[in-house]
Amino acid sequence: MARKPSNDKPAPQAKPTASSTTASTVSMPPTGTDRENVVAALMALLAEKPFERIGFNDIADQAGITLAALRDLFPSKLAILAERTKQIDRAVLSGADADMAEEPARERLFDVLMRRFEAMVDDRPALRSLLRSAARDPGLALALNGLAVNSQQWMLSAAGIGASGPKGMLRAQGLALLYAKVARVWIHDDDPGFARTMAALDRELANGQRLSGLLDNLLCIPEALCRAGRRRRTRRDEADDATIAA
Repeated sequence: MARKPSNDKPAPQAKPTASSTTASTVSMPPTGTDRENVVAALMALLAEKPFERIGFNDIADQAGITLAALRDLFPSKLAILAERTKQIDRAVLSGADADMAEEPARERLFDVLMRRFEAMVDDRPALRSLLRSAARDPGLALALNGLAVNSQQWMLSAAGIGASGPKGMLRAQGLALLYAKVARVWIHDDDPGFARTMAALDRELANGQRLSGLLDNLLCIPEALCRAGRRRRTRRDEADDATIAA
């Protein structure tokens, strides 16, 4: 592995720390813009109760804004989660390490994903709650997967790996599943250096690299069959022309 994660974490918004997720968290006064405060409010509330039990009034009260103002800012709770995902994406993308440019693709991706885990560390209490809710609600799980796939397209791009077209979407979906699997280790990893998380990520990327190679080969099969079909049709047409000419 080409890097060790730093204990310095980007702080794209004001929010409660992982160690302050008690009942007093919900009463903390908002300190950012209205948009930032709404995102922080939902994450704080998620640390206290399930996603499905959080209402718009709860979020507005926690953010210190009116319900009408909340409606102007976000159409749904999922939209607020999408905004938090964008905040994390921006933190990772702006923290690119130029020294990684010459490393192999797998090492670059390892670096990007570990930076993402570092950026999300204060969200762990909220994410534990969100994962439990998603396990009970297939619709929520599907919506969260959509957010994750879009985000992982940006992570692939940050690592210099193609993320466009059908193959890019396949990679992003595979990476979203891989990331979710490693996140179940990270969410309970209290080591300051994230040793367990790094080991799990390295292992899953190795497995994913082998799978990706297999999928790349499989994706070439339809194209090869099409080329063979075109060659057969060309030979058949040439034979028909020769028969007519005779």
